[in-house]
Amino acid sequence: MPKKEEKLDPETEALIQWCTEVEKFLVKGGATLAQAQEHIEEEVEWFTDLFYDGLTPEEAAKEALN
Repeated sequence: MPKKEEKLDPETEALIQWCTEVEKFLVKGGATLAQAQEHIEEEVEWFTDLFYDGLTPEEAAKEALN
């Protein structure tokens, strides 16, 4: 039996897309893709707060790299 695909709400989809953009800026700043992904996963609550505070992905990446 195929697994039912779970539909994400628009806000969650926007957060995931935002994190994907942050990831790109972290890599641009010198992290490997694996390091960027791991950092976002480890600090997901902090990044979520930055998202809701209205930071752009680039601003969030700069905060993370400092």
